[in-house]
Amino acid sequence: MNAYIAIIVIIIIILIILNNIRIVPQARAFVIERLGAYTGTWQVGLHFKIPIIDRIANKVSLKENVLDFPPQPVITKDNVAIEIDTVIYYQVTDPKLYTYGVEYPMSAIENLTATTLRNIIGDLELDESLTSREHINARMREVLDEATDAWGVKINRVEVKNITPPRDIQMAMEKQMRAERERREAILRAEGEKKSAILIAEGNKQARILEAEGTKQAKILEAEATKEQQVLEASGQSDAIRLVQQATADGIRMINASEPSEQVIALKSLETFAKAANGRATKIIIPSNIQGLAGLATSLTELIKPDAEAVATK
Repeated sequence: MNAYIAIIVIIIIILIILNNIRIVPQARAFVIERLGAYTGTWQVGLHFKIPIIDRIANKVSLKENVLDFPPQPVITKDNVAIEIDTVIYYQVTDPKLYTYGVEYPMSAIENLTATTLRNIIGDLELDESLTSREHINARMREVLDEATDAWGVKINRVEVKNITPPRDIQMAMEKQMRAERERREAILRAEGEKKSAILIAEGNKQARILEAEGTKQAKILEAEATKEQQVLEASGQSDAIRLVQQATADGIRMINASEPSEQVIALKSLETFAKAANGRATKIIIPSNIQGLAGLATSLTELIKPDAEAVATK
């Protein structure tokens, strides 16, 4: 009987020991109380809890967590009611403060986020609220991180996920956006037509310039050809005159070389005056030596004439 009791007692002790052995997994921490007072924080590893005296007050995750709050109604500086949906990324850095710092820490963070968001948006107009998300995120993270230090929580990021203005504001914004797009389209079309007109004008200008250059070059070539032709004609005339003068000079040299008598020279002069008389000259002055030779020629003609007539009669 005593043996059975001893075995039962040993089994009970073993069960108690096994029940009070705890293994803390990675990225977790256990807050331990001894007789109702905080005594320590168990980190990763094997730990033994004293039965009845020690108890695990809280099991805290050290991972980064995400809180997605429902949309919060806020009013902008220009009295427009909008709804903003935010997301918070936080991490527990001190399990003790997280356990004893505030009751319901997630609810406290949600309420603090709503009040901080209202304060920030209340200083901004609607257009600024829609375009200043980075400013809102940075400001909220700064305020929340400072407030949650006493709770053992660090706010890593705050993101404004969605901003929803009233329906009438959305319709007005859509109309404004459509008008802005139409204005940009008109500007782009006008710019395109302007560039097209400029290009066409530039093309016409270049065409006229090229045409004028072609006409100019044609006239220059034509003038150069005419000039060359005139030069060739003048050169030909000069050569002809040079040949005539050369022939005349050669004739004079030949006459001088033949040593003509005075009678021959007088006869040649007479022939020359006869040719001159056949021209348009109304007055001819005949030298005295040629006049005598002319009378002699007339006498010889009269003597020869009867003989010629007699021969003709026969």
